[in-house]
Amino acid sequence: MNAKLAGLNAAAPAQFVATLGGVFEHSPWVAERALAARPFGDIDALHAAMMGAVTAATRDEQLALIRAHPELAGREAVEGTLTTDSSSEQGRLGISSLSRPEFERITALNKAYRERFGFPCIIALALHPDRASVFAAFEQRVANTPEQELHAALEQIGHITRSRLLRLTASAA
Repeated sequence: MNAKLAGLNAAAPAQFVATLGGVFEHSPWVAERALAARPFGDIDALHAAMMGAVTAATRDEQLALIRAHPELAGREAVEGTLTTDSSSEQGRLGISSLSRPEFERITALNKAYRERFGFPCIIALALHPDRASVFAAFEQRVANTPEQELHAALEQIGHITRSRLLRLTASAA
């Protein structure tokens, strides 16, 4: 077990939530609910407890979690108000510096997706090698059913948050 995970296991509840509250975009309730599962033997156990809190949440809470995420190259990106994690994740593939045609394409996809499902399209960018792959996934998912997309969004959030936890708990020792 690394030192950072050991520290989280021993942390006061408020410190635990303060440290992990941003892993799930603007949703500290996930860390609050996972707290009771301590101690965590490894990152997989911590992530499983956090995802278990999401799975056990009400449909409204799950939708609020999904809606807390920014659109790809959306308003938050344009305004510069993305969280540090989201900014880094979108920046890796150049989502924050799209060409004019790409920006227009993603804007149209964001609009169509939000109108169809009522929440932003969540894509774990770390799973994609390039923007073309992201666009292809986005276009495919617009055709899904609302139930398929709720499931897909939560699955993608799982991938995103696992990466965030790994970065957060990377041991310097």
